[in-house]
Amino acid sequence: MSVTTPTPRNWKRDIKVALSAFAFGATMFGAAYAAVPLYDLFCRVTGFGGTTMRAERPADRVIDHPIDVRFDSNIGAGLPWRFQVDTSRQSIKAGETHTMTYKVTNTSRETVTGMATYNVAPNETGRYFNKLQCFCFTEQTLAPGETREFTVVYFVDPAIADDPNANTANTITLSYTFYRQAQPKPVAQTTGPATTERTN
Repeated sequence: MSVTTPTPRNWKRDIKVALSAFAFGATMFGAAYAAVPLYDLFCRVTGFGGTTMRAERPADRVIDHPIDVRFDSNIGAGLPWRFQVDTSRQSIKAGETHTMTYKVTNTSRETVTGMATYNVAPNETGRYFNKLQCFCFTEQTLAPGETREFTVVYFVDPAIADDPNANTANTITLSYTFYRQAQPKPVAQTTGPATTERTN
């Protein structure tokens, strides 16, 4: 009867594999983090995935293409804010410039920072929904009980009427969601060099 001798474990190899896996994971995490602003920029330029466009000036014409614009406001988990919009709907014509006001209240007893993201539905209309003024992708810090108003100035590009994939959309929904952001750590302040009291 033969006795099988167990093969000694190669700890150095295991550690090397573990370190390699950790390095790969850290690299992928960093790449994903860096991709967020790049993806946001791509969506703003192309209107991909229902992302609205950014415009520098109003539309140069108004056409008789009626659209109902609905406004949606949401709060992400863990954010103690109340987020409301003045009215849930506006009836507009393509090319008209309109304004909508949102109101945010910090209902907690602590200072909280949040950031809003947005989306437009149906997705095919995103490239035609232009915002001249917006509060999205900007950190907003509210003190306990503080209420603040944010304004959105927008128009729907008249070119939507020429797009067979989008011109049948009689209703467009602009949806905002506020998410909680990490609070910056306070910087320690000093009034001068530390002194040591000597007793005899």
